[in-house]
Amino acid sequence: MSLLVEMVGINKSFGATKVLSDVRFSLDRGSIHALMGENGAGKSTLMRILAGVHQPTSGSVRLRGTETHFRSPKEARIAGVSTVFQEFTLIPNLTVAENMFLGHEPRRADGSINASEVVERSRQLLADVFPELDATAIVATLTVAQQQAVEIAKGLTSNADVFIFDEPTAALNSADVEHLFKVIRDLKCQGKAVVYISHRMNEVFELCDMITVMKDGAWVKTAKAQDFSLQSLVATMVGRELQSFFPPRSDRIGEMMLDVADLRLNGDGSQIQFSVRKGEIVGLAGLEGQGQREIMRALVGAETAKNVIVRRRGADEAMHDVHVASGFSRAIASGIGFIPEDRKQEGLFLRLPIYDNIALGKQLNRNMVSVAWRSVSRVREVINSLRVAAADPDAPVGKLSGGNQQKVLLGRWLLSGVDVLVIEEPTRGVDIGAKAEIYRLLRDFSERGGAVIVSSRELAELIGLCDNILVVHDRKIVGQLPAADATEESILGTALGSHSPHARRVAVH
Repeated sequence: MSLLVEMVGINKSFGATKVLSDVRFSLDRGSIHALMGENGAGKSTLMRILAGVHQPTSGSVRLRGTETHFRSPKEARIAGVSTVFQEFTLIPNLTVAENMFLGHEPRRADGSINASEVVERSRQLLADVFPELDATAIVATLTVAQQQAVEIAKGLTSNADVFIFDEPTAALNSADVEHLFKVIRDLKCQGKAVVYISHRMNEVFELCDMITVMKDGAWVKTAKAQDFSLQSLVATMVGRELQSFFPPRSDRIGEMMLDVADLRLNGDGSQIQFSVRKGEIVGLAGLEGQGQREIMRALVGAETAKNVIVRRRGADEAMHDVHVASGFSRAIASGIGFIPEDRKQEGLFLRLPIYDNIALGKQLNRNMVSVAWRSVSRVREVINSLRVAAADPDAPVGKLSGGNQQKVLLGRWLLSGVDVLVIEEPTRGVDIGAKAEIYRLLRDFSERGGAVIVSSRELAELIGLCDNILVVHDRKIVGQLPAADATEESILGTALGSHSPHARRVAVH
């Protein structure tokens, strides 16, 4: 293998804030190199320098032995560096194909865009990577997972030598992950260099040849992947070993807290019914697109479902109907909170301060004109208890890492006083240290008498976090497993209809 990229002495400051300090990083042809570290370690900033988004304050970047000074992502792409960023860069009102070739469309002899070739080349690429994606679909109509797939496909349209993948599988199901891994291995066989950034440790060990660890904007260690163990990699990243990644399950699960009946996702479809108890965390598992998202959103009125009946235990200990079909406000008024998967688009006000985003929780059941500053001390208490890594609570929440943004959303609902929490993909794009913190917060919430319903594409996360797992297939619940006895194989087996010794089959009405 020969050296393709060499970054030496990279320093980067934004104003008075230094985010990279004397970082070194190199890439060999025909290699897959993982770049690891907690959120805020500087990984994305370093790669944005390589991709031409930022320019280093000092230091040198060499590509194929020649020093380069990319002033834009377009210059980097022309030079052979293609990037799939964690944050989507898609144009919502364009089609999948138009987004994939935006800025480098095939053209006719007269210079006009060859629209039919754009679609045809997009279909050819998608057939190898994400065959279920429609090249002519409008991006705004796609799910988060489908948009992630488009972002990846867009990056693959370049005939580059260097490919940077920043959290590419955060919203993908297992089948799409396998498709992507095949593509990445093919790139390696073609002599390309791949940078792979992910918080999913199993993916890194399965896919990568080399690992570089960063912490607090500085280089820590580079070694072959086989020279790390899971424990040593985590310790190198966070500066300590995570003794108990998942908190202990509850031994004090109480009476029924929430009861769902006659939920039908499609007209005359099967009836869905289940319940969640006080102190319990219940997970929804299954293959992508089987109805987990629709079930979660129907519970809180974010999407309507036919004849859904949601009942919850009130302060008087009696069960009361919640008219979620009337909208999300009814769920909030009944003490049910909701954290969506897309925290940036649907959850947070990115330009508002951290403080205001959390303080909103104090207003959720009140006149929105009421004054939030009356709860200053309580908001600061929540910020401290969540360990939000921000020196200034007046800083815009959009500047925080993914893990800290998720903590802010949790803080909003903790402040609101809800005791039932419905949360989609709780650790999407979150580093391993912040994951452990979020698991602790959710378990603390349930231990204080709350009830949690959670969905996740990471089956290991549901197994470690939950008390019980409901398996969803074809828009109905087909089985229930105690999380302590569950395995990824038993969950998938239940979803696909094969026998699992620990699964209790659920009757379909």
